[in-house]
Amino acid sequence: MLRSMYSGISGMRGFLTKLDVIGNNIANVNTVGFKKGRVMFQDILSQNVQGAGAPTDGGKGGTNPLQIGLGSSVAAVDTVFNAGSPMTTNLPTDLSIEGDAFFMVTPDDGETIYYTRAGNFTRDSVGNLVNSQGLKLLNADAGVITIDQATAVSYSIGKDGVITTVDETGALASDNTVGVMTFNNPGGLKKIGNSLYENTVNAGPRDEDPNQPVTPGTAKVSIIAGQLEMSNVDLSEEFTEMIVAQRGFQANSRIITTSDSVLEELVNLKR
Repeated sequence: MLRSMYSGISGMRGFLTKLDVIGNNIANVNTVGFKKGRVMFQDILSQNVQGAGAPTDGGKGGTNPLQIGLGSSVAAVDTVFNAGSPMTTNLPTDLSIEGDAFFMVTPDDGETIYYTRAGNFTRDSVGNLVNSQGLKLLNADAGVITIDQATAVSYSIGKDGVITTVDETGALASDNTVGVMTFNNPGGLKKIGNSLYENTVNAGPRDEDPNQPVTPGTAKVSIIAGQLEMSNVDLSEEFTEMIVAQRGFQANSRIITTSDSVLEELVNLKR
């Protein structure tokens, strides 16, 4: 009887974790570049009551093992990297990525690199392209992108990531290209907050050099200027999963109360 109570407890814990993930998804429904999470469950090791038996010649047939499950646990909390919906802003420094890649940003000059899908960049006082935390956007050579405000009258960013500037005489210059990074396993990236990811040993950059960016226009990756990639959270899906988690929690709590009622009857057999 105690097995059923502990199974119910494990189920309640799992669905509470699912509700935590759903709550975080809904809270970030309007976060630029946010990627939703999902919870995967697995069963806990079952208790063997009887082992399997082989058939005997001219005798009985084989028997299957008799096992009783002991509940469930959280197997993984995955990050879903499906593309979010695009939002047109017409701002030249707002960028979105088409394809499986990430912007590279740095708090210094490239020694520390973080990755993000949030492309809401602006220019700082010296012309660096920076995000809302002041992290600098890196180019295809892993250097900081700077647009010289003293000479550049206007600028644009193409699908290939090339930054084209126009000076006072109308001359064009293309000295920078937005760099992006691709990974064999994006799910292996570690979230560190502020829509940023950190590389891990299980992410596996596709280039031998983990700090060598990919040039847009290759590897089926392109840059769209004047557009942002919004969150990939689907509210209708999240509300449905919330109902499933709520009912699952209630069902597991009912297992505990039912088991308690049976134990109470056993205790009351002798009065």
